[in-house]
Amino acid sequence: MHSFLKAVGLSNIKSRKDLDKILGLVMTHPTATKSIVSSDNKKIVEKSFDFSDRMGITVRGEYDEKGFFHLEYYYPYLIGSKPCCYQEIDIYKRIDNDSYTGMCDDLHFGTSLIFYLQNSLDYLSAQKNSDLKKDLSLTLSGLSASGRILLPINKSPEQIKIQAEHSAEHDYLLAAAKNGDEEAINTLTLIDLDTYSMIARRIQTEDVYSIVETSFIPYGSESDNYTILGIIKEVVPHVNSLTGECSTELLITCNGFDFYIAINNDDLLGEPLPGRRFKGQIWLQGLVNFEKAKI
Repeated sequence: MHSFLKAVGLSNIKSRKDLDKILGLVMTHPTATKSIVSSDNKKIVEKSFDFSDRMGITVRGEYDEKGFFHLEYYYPYLIGSKPCCYQEIDIYKRIDNDSYTGMCDDLHFGTSLIFYLQNSLDYLSAQKNSDLKKDLSLTLSGLSASGRILLPINKSPEQIKIQAEHSAEHDYLLAAAKNGDEEAINTLTLIDLDTYSMIARRIQTEDVYSIVETSFIPYGSESDNYTILGIIKEVVPHVNSLTGECSTELLITCNGFDFYIAINNDDLLGEPLPGRRFKGQIWLQGLVNFEKAKI
């Protein structure tokens, strides 16, 4: 069973029989349905059921020639409420099933960002019609199985201003380095050395979380799982309409990105409030608008 079912308020599923009841509800009373006819003339269908606002389970399968629905896989989801950026995105099919992952190179992270694609049928439709565009609108979200709340770093308005200027300069240098600018590459190397020296000096007397404000680090063997440390900007409570379990949706700012994550209240240690920080493991998901490209 999926490790992140409890993030959407389904932690009481203990057996395959319990899971089949939930999946049966999704397949018989979906709140949203999408379908596409594949190149080999198969009708592929995705059915979704919202147990709370923008949060629920999607099942995917196909109908045979007799009209029977064959389930292939399912996944819990949280749909983000606003796009976070425009990116040049590459889509790759997973090896184990017919789901897809997306990958984009973002300057804030300085590395490739990998996420589970929520709207794979939209991708297949765009691919079928040869209508794939570059610099697409991306909406990120995540589900968390465990997390805790940390206090914020106390900073003056002047420190916040200087940090924003340094971040903008760093993004500019990364863009130049990506295009082969040797001076930018050398400058970034010196900045990294200065940062390493600063951390080595301060770590002798300070806690690491008073030095590092946000972080985004790959976690485990799955390419779309991450350990994050981000600043909470918004807190939205959720109640699962079927089980009555409470989950919390957090708008997180992390490494220059804003995205929403959901976590079961029983898995969250501490009281989430705007300004405080969230630390935990997440499964990163993404919704790509294949029709809306940056002009």
